[in-house]
Amino acid sequence: MPDFTVKSKYTPAGDQPEAIEALSKSIEAGNKYQTLLGVTGSGKTYTMAKVIEKTKKPTLIMTHNKTLAAQLYSEFKAFFPNNHVEYFISYYDYYQPEAYLPRQDLFIEKDSSINQELERLRLSTTASLLSHDDVIVIASVSANYGLGSPEDYRSIVQKLSVGQEYNQKALLLRLVDMGYKRNDEFFDRGDFRVMGEVIDIYPAYSEEFAIRIEFFGDEIEAIYEFNSLTGEKEKEMKEATIYSANQFIVSKEKLARAVKSIEEELDERLAYFQKEDRIIEYNRLKQRTEFDLEMIEATGMCKGIENYSRHLTGKKPGETPYSMMDYFEAMHDDYLVIVDESHVSLSQFRGMYAGDRSRKEVLVDHGFRLPSALDNRPLMFDEYINKAPHFMFVSATPNELELELSSVVAEQVVRPTGLLDPLIEVIDSTYQVENLHDRMKPVIKRGERVLVTVLTKKMAEELTTYYNDLGLKARYMHSDLDAIERNQVIRSLRLGEFDILVGINLLREGLDLPEVSLVAILDADKEGFLRSKTSLIQTAGRAARNANGKVLMYAKKITDSMQATIDITQKRREKQITYNKAHGITPKTTIRELDANLKVEDAGDLYNKRNKLDKMPKAERQQLVKELKAKMLVAAKNLEFEEAARLRDEIAKVKKL
Repeated sequence: MPDFTVKSKYTPAGDQPEAIEALSKSIEAGNKYQTLLGVTGSGKTYTMAKVIEKTKKPTLIMTHNKTLAAQLYSEFKAFFPNNHVEYFISYYDYYQPEAYLPRQDLFIEKDSSINQELERLRLSTTASLLSHDDVIVIASVSANYGLGSPEDYRSIVQKLSVGQEYNQKALLLRLVDMGYKRNDEFFDRGDFRVMGEVIDIYPAYSEEFAIRIEFFGDEIEAIYEFNSLTGEKEKEMKEATIYSANQFIVSKEKLARAVKSIEEELDERLAYFQKEDRIIEYNRLKQRTEFDLEMIEATGMCKGIENYSRHLTGKKPGETPYSMMDYFEAMHDDYLVIVDESHVSLSQFRGMYAGDRSRKEVLVDHGFRLPSALDNRPLMFDEYINKAPHFMFVSATPNELELELSSVVAEQVVRPTGLLDPLIEVIDSTYQVENLHDRMKPVIKRGERVLVTVLTKKMAEELTTYYNDLGLKARYMHSDLDAIERNQVIRSLRLGEFDILVGINLLREGLDLPEVSLVAILDADKEGFLRSKTSLIQTAGRAARNANGKVLMYAKKITDSMQATIDITQKRREKQITYNKAHGITPKTTIRELDANLKVEDAGDLYNKRNKLDKMPKAERQQLVKELKAKMLVAAKNLEFEEAARLRDEIAKVKKL
């Protein structure tokens, strides 16, 4: 049984001890589903870590976007410094899938930009799963997409031991079969080089260390790791295991069978198009597939090889494709899947299959792909939700599905900090704009901030203008603002450059701000996605990090969603008050220091500079590119890959001038 040990200065407090005990016992009893219902600020991530420590199960933690995945990866690396914490998200900075628009007769070629560091982290994940027991994988929806067979990946390894004899030429050919390239000039990940009786291998999944193999004749005399940049020797090894450089690598025998199988399917499909007298589709498919087959036979790879994954893995038509969970199963009989923010994540997982299927059906019908391309797909929801031995759903507002499935629902309502859920007040919406103006003034006078949520972009803009005209300082945020400007808006709010932020959906990441003590929901009775029970509870939670937290709901009537939000929030307040009295806790606003980089020029300042590019001298524009590039590299190092990609796009815009 793997040993997981949490390293933290905290100890379980509030509702955490009971939640950890209940969830752990449920999992150890063999129950498949359990839910952690934890309010904002109650330490759900810490509870997740303690459950892993207690149950000692390899764990896959999934969430619905890369930003949250990066945050979780950082937190779990800190919690488990002596275990193998891995990161598995899409390795594309940019991805445009191939598609065909029949009405316009327009084929859109697949276009993508691969992030080499993310690709390394993915390979590191699969290598760790097949090498170690104490593995925690933080993943996005990418974990539900098709991968190569874990058995093939595990079988195509090269084990090297000191004192053993190996034919050097055969070893080099083996490395080529595993997807490695010989490169004696520019040594990079996925490369090997030869210097006399020394072979250097830079594993595709290694961060900075390469492996040096020193021969004496055909006998390995020494193996050691060295720094790929400096060449400095790090540590000697008795043996080394090299995994393949690609998760779709298969043996020569399987590749030959796959080629034959693809050819047979091609003949069947061409016969169908010929029978239907669809000559354009016939020629299109024949030319495209035969070119791919030539590439596969010559190099073992082709562009879009994942579309032939059914043939490469030997799966039957319609059979469940391999995914990240199969790599867990390959080495671990028992493992845990944690779904973070399950109220959003599960809905997203459910919708993945249908969207992927509809796009590929058009490609297949018009001769751009073989029907087997339909089997290169994400897991269907039923396949996903039944696959793992244990699931733990984590959310402040779990949906009915999670609650119905779960054997245990552990509530984590009490915050160790003593902070209460905000008071909720319902106010007639007839004069909501004017009333809110009066209610905001004392909040702003105390030096606190206000969030206002509305239903349309136009109202967000007009309301902002109206309050500014009355002497208040307000800004709006909606989807028309690009990412860097959104970051600048949030930064300015925290710095007190303005006091009121108006938006449509203020549930996005980065808005858990302790400076916010008042949340106003205009037209709260207009039922819909943004005024559902889940959205109202989540929106109200934005005021839960401030001791003076309050929520104003403006409405003509109290809807079921509003009433449910009021009842749940009041119940949580009462429980927290009882806990605070019993433990002598006085609630205090969460103190979160402004990031150091907020005191100096950051991406927001650079954005403002860009607005004046036309008047900026060339030398200053060049300096701006350098500054943006520095920010991009820092973001990439901190695993903020989406931010790094945005900064890269900003650099491209400046360079165009």
